[in-house]
Amino acid sequence: MRVSVLASGSKGNAVFVEMDGARVLVDAGVGVRRVGRALSSLSVSLDALDAVFITHEHSDHVAGLRTLLRHTGAPVYARPGTLRALAGSGGDWPEERLFAIHDAVDIGPLRVSAFAIPHDAADPVGYQITGSRKCTVATDLGYVTDGVRAAMEGADVLVFEANHDRAMLRKGPYPWPLKQRILGNHGHLANDEAGRAIARLRARPQKIILAHLSETNNRPAIAEETVSHVLAESGIVSLPLAVALQDEMVTA
Repeated sequence: MRVSVLASGSKGNAVFVEMDGARVLVDAGVGVRRVGRALSSLSVSLDALDAVFITHEHSDHVAGLRTLLRHTGAPVYARPGTLRALAGSGGDWPEERLFAIHDAVDIGPLRVSAFAIPHDAADPVGYQITGSRKCTVATDLGYVTDGVRAAMEGADVLVFEANHDRAMLRKGPYPWPLKQRILGNHGHLANDEAGRAIARLRARPQKIILAHLSETNNRPAIAEETVSHVLAESGIVSLPLAVALQDEMVTA
């Protein structure tokens, strides 16, 4: 299995997962050229994608989707509410390429399961991708529900949100209503919350990629240090951590 976070952050998100000969993309929030270059560096072409899965309709997750559809024949899956939100956003969408995912779909040897996440979007989800191994992508969530925790359990690779440092956010330049939204139950997960969620897992992931870091209210070193500190307080000192970046690809 190969998991590559092509881009992660408020300016655009995309995660590539290759397992058992199947290749899927989770989110298309950056331009097709960026995705194409990243995949090319992995010796994968755009037309080799077997499917694209969308977590929700916010622009940093779908900004590049319309153009991507012109460069690959891969079907696109999203929750019904997300598809309705996309249709209502204007422009022409090729309906024959868009499919609703209710619980799970099979893509070749892989089963891709959607699980609900608490976020301020129409019908947001994370994805659990299972074949011979397991990858879970869970970002853009205000808190960790039982369903999210179940999807995280025992993942070989977990792509997990560590969006902000609480002190940086509170002291930072954002207007108070936006700070409230980020801190709320349908906003984003703080670094320390991410660490505690991981520490509570019964079957911990083999590798973790911290993702969706705020460029304004977080730093890669702070996210990694905070999560590592929380884990160490629970006696967990050898769990491999990486940090996804906005402008560089990170592979696990």
